Amino acid sequence: MTHKTSPIINRISIIRDWKSRWISAANYAEQAEQDYIIRRYVYANYKNAGIESVDIERFANSLSVVIYTSRPGILIGRGGSGLEEMKGGIIRALMRARRGFKPGVKKTNDGEKKIEIRLEVREIRNIETHAALVAQSIAEQLERRMPFRRVIKRTLDRVMANKEVKGIKISAKGRLNGAEMARAEVAREGSMPLSALRADIDFAHVNALTSYGVIGVKVWIYRGDKLE
Repeated sequence: MTHKTSPIINRISIIRDWKSRWISAANYAEQAEQDYIIRRYVYANYKNAGIESVDIERFANSLSVVIYTSRPGILIGRGGSGLEEMKGGIIRALMRARRGFKPGVKKTNDGEKKIEIRLEVREIRNIETHAALVAQSIAEQLERRMPFRRVIKRTLDRVMANKEVKGIKISAKGRLNGAEMARAEVAREGSMPLSALRADIDFAHVNALTSYGVIGVKVWIYRGDKLE
């Protein structure tokens, strides 16, 4: 039998890159946990900021967190106050999760070394080409109890109107429109070459928390081929 694989994972090192970029032989588990805590904090506390992804990169003396969002003003705040508040929240979350964590300190084989935590916000202007933002939009509409088929139809038309998009596939599973029995529905338009590794396919999975249960929303967006 076939196995379903994430289009993003399947294309890493070919046309996609890792969301966490660092190497650690001694403190791998601790740093992987820190990455998870940072992402969990950002997604949980800035749900309305249109966050597409959070990239984390570690250097010798710094930790860089790059947030891709469609609403950068919500994160930055007036005069950059929002970023300072976010940095403080991330440090507190790390301290709560692991006792002995020291802000701005990195453990090495030679002892402790001071590091700088950097936050960077990058704006996404073309929302329709990013699966995470499209899936979040669908989930928000379903949570407001909008009819499922109308939401999907409008989303297909809006995304396919973008010249950079060659195809889209949307899957939803759960009690659609409040039905007593859960079901799965799939809608698609355009092409979706999942087997071609040169195909630039973005994928995202978002849960819509409705009053009658959780609805899982998956979105695939095909943005053409990357030949290099």
